[in-house]
Amino acid sequence: MDRHAVLSVVVALVLAYALFLACLAVYARRHPDVLSLTDALRLAPDILRLVRRLAADRALPRRSRLLLLGLLAYLLLPIDLVPDVLPVVGYADDLVLIAVVLRAVVRSAGPDALRRHWPGSDGGLRLVRALAGLRDPGEERNTA
Repeated sequence: MDRHAVLSVVVALVLAYALFLACLAVYARRHPDVLSLTDALRLAPDILRLVRRLAADRALPRRSRLLLLGLLAYLLLPIDLVPDVLPVVGYADDLVLIAVVLRAVVRSAGPDALRRHWPGSDGGLRLVRALAGLRDPGEERNTA
């Protein structure tokens, strides 16, 4: 692979990541009650830390920890089902996979494990809870 091709790939990755952050920033500005701009920019590293912490928790069922380790490997490997260089769509497979694995883990380990290991802000936790298929505790009280 020549230098021009490598540079093109690096530039494409940086642009895709910048677009992803811009989309999160726009969402955060339009929905400040759900997620602040700072929370949006810190969400990806917080999710990676959450997955790592959950995978290391011996109290979780073995199957859940293996799912989390598989997810972590998938997220860290440079090879994806849908390449991340494709704007927006490239991150969709990552987001769907995170949601599916978190839902499975929450189903087997309970929502307390998610709350206990969440390293980020309350706004980020609300977004991750929604991603995992959980309602906000306030919503559950209002619908009962």
